Amino acid sequence: MSFFLVSNGSPVQHEEHEAIVPWWSFTKTVLSAAALSLVRDGLVRLDDVVLDGPFTLRQLLRHEAGLADYGELSEYHTAVARGEAPWTADEMLERLDAARLRYVPGVDWRYSNVGYMYVARLIERVTKLSLEEALMQQAFAPLSLSGVRVAKVRTDLADVCLGAASTYDPGWVYHGLLVGPLSTAALFLDHLLAGHFLPESLLREMQTARALGGPIPGRPWTFPGYALGLMQGAVDVGLTLCGHTGVGPGSVVAVYRCVHGANAASCAVFREGSDEGSVEAEVVNRLLATLKSEKNND
Repeated sequence: MSFFLVSNGSPVQHEEHEAIVPWWSFTKTVLSAAALSLVRDGLVRLDDVVLDGPFTLRQLLRHEAGLADYGELSEYHTAVARGEAPWTADEMLERLDAARLRYVPGVDWRYSNVGYMYVARLIERVTKLSLEEALMQQAFAPLSLSGVRVAKVRTDLADVCLGAASTYDPGWVYHGLLVGPLSTAALFLDHLLAGHFLPESLLREMQTARALGGPIPGRPWTFPGYALGLMQGAVDVGLTLCGHTGVGPGSVVAVYRCVHGANAASCAVFREGSDEGSVEAEVVNRLLATLKSEKNND
């Protein structure tokens, strides 16, 4: 297991030798932030129908666009497990029958990686850059963060900690797979949610969540919700977390920030295996301990 902690904007505790890890679905938080930077700059609007429509950017970012997800396909999981070459995006969409919306956009919720593929395409189209170049320009460079890249082929993962999935092909992640240090993930989220990146009104939009019901068995969430590229809600120790968990073949990453009174802390945890609940619980425990320590020092 690896972890990185930030308390009130400053790094406080981490593993001495930091590995490069896959960010899995924490990539969605970065994609959302980059897309919202385009909204901030007047280049796109949250509630305009996007080219891949008939849904809006807001609906894509909050998984309310009516799209299915390729994770539903048994042949997808079989192909990944066998180490097969990724399908083209067009083949994936055809296999999924993705043009058939599963519900009217905006009226329901369904987690969809396909929606974030459309977000990535929008970012590339508007910036006229590759996804990696666009994310560096729109998200990382403004926060003086570096050392992150988009893994596109197997060789891009040669120096990445993958656990049991050493032959994984990142082409199976159709919205793009970021890889980088845990410290950069934690600092990115901390800076983003502390208001160092988006104007207050847009950050408030980003953190407006759709409630998703009650407790999740085996995980610390008691009142989970999903905002714009952010998992957000109450956990079993009475804190409210905001960030994202990512799960892929061989490992789990969870990156969250919590504000309690006058103090704020962010934590990123990476662990080999597939138990996202235990990784999220580790984040919760470390955040709680950090916030209690800060309170005692006040």
